[in-house]
Amino acid sequence: CLENTDPRTRGRGIQLLSQVLLQCYSLLQEKEVLHLVLFYENRLQDHHLVIPSVLQGLQALSMCEVLSPGLAVSVLKAIFQEVHVQSLLQLDRHTVYSIITNFMGTREEELKGLGADFTFGFIQVMDGEKDPRNLLVAFQIVRDLIAKNYALGPFVEELFEVTSCYFPIDFTPPPHDPHGIQREDLILSLRAVLASTPQFAEFLLPLLIEKMDSDLQSAKLDSLQTLTACCAIYGQKELQEFLPSLWSSLRREVFQTASEKVEAECLAALHALSACLSRSVLSSDTEDLLDSFLSSILQDCRHHLCEPDMKLVWPSAKLLQAAAGASLRAYHCITRSVLPLLLEQYTKHPQSSQRRTILEMLLGFLELQQKWGHVEEDESALLSLRAPVCSVVFSALTDPSVQLQLVGIRALTVLGSLQGFLSPSDLELVVDHLVHLALHEEDSQSSEAAMEAAGSLAPIYPKVFSGRMVPRLEEALQCVSSSEWEEESSHNHCSLQQRCLQALAAVSTHTSIVKETVPVLLQHLRKVQKGSEAGNTRDVICVCQSLHRVALQCQRDAEGCGYFHQTAVPCLLAMAVQAAMPESTHPLLGKPLLEEEVLAAMVPVISTATTHLSPELAAQSVSHVVPLFLDGEVSFLPQNSFPCSFQPFEDGECLEAQRRLVALLMAFVCSLPRNVAIPQQERLLRELLVLSCSCNCPFTATTAAKCFAGLVNKHPAGKGPGQYPMGPCPLLAGEWLSLSLLSPGQQLDDILQLAVNRMEPGLAEGPCRAQALTLLLWVTKALVLRYHPLSSHLTDKLLGLLGDAELGPAAADGFSLLMAESPDVLHKGCHADVRIMFRQRFFTDNVPKLVQGFHRAGPDVKANYLKGLSHVLNHLPRPVLVTELPTLLPLLLEALSCSDRVVQLSTLSCLQPLLLEAPQIMSLHINTLVNQFLSLTSSPAMAVRIAALRCAHALTSLPITVLLPYKARVIRALAKPLDDKKRLVRKEAVAARGEW
Repeated sequence: CLENTDPRTRGRGIQLLSQVLLQCYSLLQEKEVLHLVLFYENRLQDHHLVIPSVLQGLQALSMCEVLSPGLAVSVLKAIFQEVHVQSLLQLDRHTVYSIITNFMGTREEELKGLGADFTFGFIQVMDGEKDPRNLLVAFQIVRDLIAKNYALGPFVEELFEVTSCYFPIDFTPPPHDPHGIQREDLILSLRAVLASTPQFAEFLLPLLIEKMDSDLQSAKLDSLQTLTACCAIYGQKELQEFLPSLWSSLRREVFQTASEKVEAECLAALHALSACLSRSVLSSDTEDLLDSFLSSILQDCRHHLCEPDMKLVWPSAKLLQAAAGASLRAYHCITRSVLPLLLEQYTKHPQSSQRRTILEMLLGFLELQQKWGHVEEDESALLSLRAPVCSVVFSALTDPSVQLQLVGIRALTVLGSLQGFLSPSDLELVVDHLVHLALHEEDSQSSEAAMEAAGSLAPIYPKVFSGRMVPRLEEALQCVSSSEWEEESSHNHCSLQQRCLQALAAVSTHTSIVKETVPVLLQHLRKVQKGSEAGNTRDVICVCQSLHRVALQCQRDAEGCGYFHQTAVPCLLAMAVQAAMPESTHPLLGKPLLEEEVLAAMVPVISTATTHLSPELAAQSVSHVVPLFLDGEVSFLPQNSFPCSFQPFEDGECLEAQRRLVALLMAFVCSLPRNVAIPQQERLLRELLVLSCSCNCPFTATTAAKCFAGLVNKHPAGKGPGQYPMGPCPLLAGEWLSLSLLSPGQQLDDILQLAVNRMEPGLAEGPCRAQALTLLLWVTKALVLRYHPLSSHLTDKLLGLLGDAELGPAAADGFSLLMAESPDVLHKGCHADVRIMFRQRFFTDNVPKLVQGFHRAGPDVKANYLKGLSHVLNHLPRPVLVTELPTLLPLLLEALSCSDRVVQLSTLSCLQPLLLEAPQIMSLHINTLVNQFLSLTSSPAMAVRIAALRCAHALTSLPITVLLPYKARVIRALAKPLDDKKRLVRKEAVAARGEW
């Protein structure tokens, strides 16, 4: 074939040889490679039909490690001389680029020996390239030419021209493109070339200025981003000639553009220019271009800050701040001129709205100072203006305008963060203003912002805040608590007391301050507990919320966390135990600490105080708390002289109050790290199991079940997959094993066996069916989270209960509990064993059973299956749900016809995002969707009406051809909810109807 006179036949022969070489090039010897290279070089002069196969062979040889010196140069010279690359097909051109890339990677020094001839040869190869796949490789070759210092010689401009002709990139990938090349890939690759060397500056900067003046937004953005990238490698020399034109273009765009993207890129480019000029090292005889550049910026922007209509104030301020933020030198240069002017303008403008604008600009410059930390006395204009700056900020804090106050508070926070700026007297004024705003400002926005500012500044000035602010807040709290308030001012009293508590919590961001505030909060809690007013429950909850915030803030610091736990937890337990002591025939009356909502507010305090404990402190604490509940051991509690023993797990009606405190036990033991050993754990689990199944108080039974579940979830693993039949226990009723003699795994197996046999008779009949269901739900959740084999048996039992007339609705709601994040136990924050993708696994295992059960169920219980299904789907990650949508959508549409409002609401909230994420599938059911959504806009339940209107709104994301036949009907139907009696419904109706 190789000697055949027919070029096609020769081409087939060379193609076969080249394909063999591509498979075995690594096995060739040096002489063989030499012989083949000479052959292939000669074949480059052959017929054009042969050339693609020749290039394939040279590509294989370019990867040989035994290539003799000089052959790489010889091959490339032959290609440059003999092959007109741009007349070849895309794949063959790509082969040429691959040969060049291979040689540049392995024969760099040899290629550099060619000097500028190699650069010129590549320019000829690339000139006219149009295919995006090849351009990505070609751009990479140019980057390597420059980065590896190949000689460009007199061909710098030609190399620039051959690449810059693609700028700005205008490429739209074809639909279903298998190569996956995006426009952004080409943009970034070309930008890396253009911004790779200062040698391109004299050609590139005029091009960028031209494209910045273009009408195309994409061209403007690309030019500005490329300019920003260039500034990283340019110096004064490259920029000097073009600075006036660049500044003119940037200024015009910021002053005139309506695009936020263009404005942001202009400001980034200006920042980069200023930073580039700031970096340049000056010699004694060169002009300081930064100074002259900033002077022109000040000249063009400064006067706009003084205009009475303030039309160009913000654009000018943004330009000045962008330039000033580039370096400390630029910052000093601009602020020396601008800050006095802004302070002067603030005093000239009496209106709050104008003052707010000026103060926001001032705030922008203050925030820039934060980048460099300490204020330098000799250079900073800011320090010389300390008095007027503080005066302006303090005046804003006392202004009637809430919006001006909010900006003032932000400015105050920034000033406080500047080390060395505020004097001791200024700091005292700061604290006084923050206290006044936090406690006495009518608008809650200002009050909350002041508290946040106090929390930010307290760690910087702990002595000032603990010595001045905390006593002021404590005094205010005592005054509010002891005052005789008139009936009409009781609301103000409650609001002021709540603000005092919130402020004490907000300022507790440093351990030394926590040691001052926590005793104040606990003392106030004792005082409130002893009162008998009707509002005491609300007051106790406010204190607990403040303690919870302090506990969250203490988690950042081990010392603070330990102090809070050792101080607050025993105190809370002591007060609760005291309140639970039987003192009368009505043990729960006048005892706010025993009310469900108060205990629910105490749970997160104890839980948060426990999750981040050191192992030593956790072990010490658990050795006190568990014996307190099991044995009544109260010696570790403060004020531990109680009138009778504490026995929450004993029988007796008089101990109902004590049993409620199991909620606090749950908060503690379920928040401990998994590696902390719990003393008497098997006994504790047995007691919790009995209490959860036998207690008549739903609150106590539920917390006992949650505590049991939390401990089971963290218990060391059992023997593995086994059978836990929902049937008679092999142990006789009432007969307990001593689990302490068993291994941890065997302990868990036996505990779960006991739980199963407790639940089975309870679910079958009797007065405690609801308690047994609650225990079943929580134990199932604990096991589902950790992929325990028993979870499938318990889930099957739950599925069976959906057909129960009495427990079916509650069992259906239980699927929400299984899938949702629990706020107090069984979540990652409290160290629970939560496996990834447990929801997807639950969905895969149980949704087919739900669907099957629905089809088999009688008409009176079908709604239970729909409710359970909608709960599962509502908590499933959207990508998983979208893949299963074709099979589940008919069932979801049937759920909309259900009369149960919970089912309707859950299904609507599930469908709304699917309309946006799976329009093609949803379009197939457009008729049913429109009918159901419009019908539900007249539902008696406001939440259902709102959800239906949101879904009707989301329908507009479907293809327009699908919607047009329904347009007139939907617009008519949505006129009715425009007159709905509820404002929130009317708001959704306006949005949905307007979109249609």
